[in-house]
Amino acid sequence: MATDSKKAIALSIVIPCYNEQKNLPGLAQRLGRMSCENICLEIILVNNGSTDGSAKALDSIARKDKRIRIVTVEKNSGYGNGISAGLAKASGEFLCWTHADMQADPQDCIRAYGIMKGQKDPRKVFVKGSRTGRPLFDQFFTVGMSAFESLLLGKVLYEINAQPNLFHRDFLRLVPNPPKDFAFDLYFYYTAKRNGMRVVRFPVKFLQRAHGTSSWNTGIAGKAKFIRRTFEYSIKLKQRKD
Repeated sequence: MATDSKKAIALSIVIPCYNEQKNLPGLAQRLGRMSCENICLEIILVNNGSTDGSAKALDSIARKDKRIRIVTVEKNSGYGNGISAGLAKASGEFLCWTHADMQADPQDCIRAYGIMKGQKDPRKVFVKGSRTGRPLFDQFFTVGMSAFESLLLGKVLYEINAQPNLFHRDFLRLVPNPPKDFAFDLYFYYTAKRNGMRVVRFPVKFLQRAHGTSSWNTGIAGKAKFIRRTFEYSIKLKQRKD
């Protein structure tokens, strides 16, 4: 469904892409198959400083789908920085982000939007997925991270890095200085909780990555590095006043 420029954009979906050249054709197919009747939306694909052929692939995708806009970040500064660049260009009343790695289905963004529209006061609601079908080791890792973050920050937090994440654009005023790395998900989720917003979770199927490897989930060493960085940021986040 092409975006009607005469209508206000209801939903903006931001998808950061870092060296996802091989996954982009599959992503384009899924975006094309998304069931989004009666939703005026835009899809913002962020070339987050890719060094492979992602730029050319993204341009090709955008030419074939009028709903898609490309935002380019010249140098990769992190996952969160890419999402921030996309959100800064988004026009929708509701904003959403998800991943380009084929483990998250973009149709989940439409499901999240449907859930949000059923809420009494959408401006006070944060909708977030909750992954199912993950490997046992990854589940164990997530439970440990969730327990630590909940105890440290004083809010019940679980499946922190699950996708998608959707909220009313008014929420952006509460997150003025987001981190540039993978702590981005934690910052938004915790901020919603800290400000008394209702967090609505819904199950999403966690799919296998079709091509390439994660930029951080590369085994024990990768997870250890991720844990250290997240813990360091969490301590700073606990002390923040904004």
